Amino acid sequence: MSWLRTVARLLLGAFLVVAGIAHLVVPSEFLAQVPPVLPAREAIVLVSGLVEIALGGALLFAPARHRARVGIVVAALFVVVFPGNVSQYLTGTDAFGLDSDGARATRLLFQPVLVLWALWACASRPALRRGAVVTSPGRPGSAGPPRHRR
Repeated sequence: MSWLRTVARLLLGAFLVVAGIAHLVVPSEFLAQVPPVLPAREAIVLVSGLVEIALGGALLFAPARHRARVGIVVAALFVVVFPGNVSQYLTGTDAFGLDSDGARATRLLFQPVLVLWALWACASRPALRRGAVVTSPGRPGSAGPPRHRR
């Protein structure tokens, strides 16, 4: 199963690098996803492209000890950009061959798949569990004793 996770992680990393480069090469296609009410829409496309390149590179090259955290950050990226996909659907803006409400709605349904893909491919669920809840020391699932400020 680990080889399948590795292949999934590498494919997702390559996908993000290619998508990030596309942000820089054909930014007009990505403007469709930036809600019209946001300022500096071109800058948002540029920065999001650079972030995708960086995260794709992290998926491809990060040491194993960092992969779970990288998966969480990539999943968070997919959550953060989701409102842009919703905006594209609501405004009926064509881009990426999404030229109908049905095609744009189908894309919305694929976003949770990307989130799960990132978490699974990087084996991030245990890291999410460890960081999600801090219980008292000595109990199962405990993240250890609370830290005090000095």
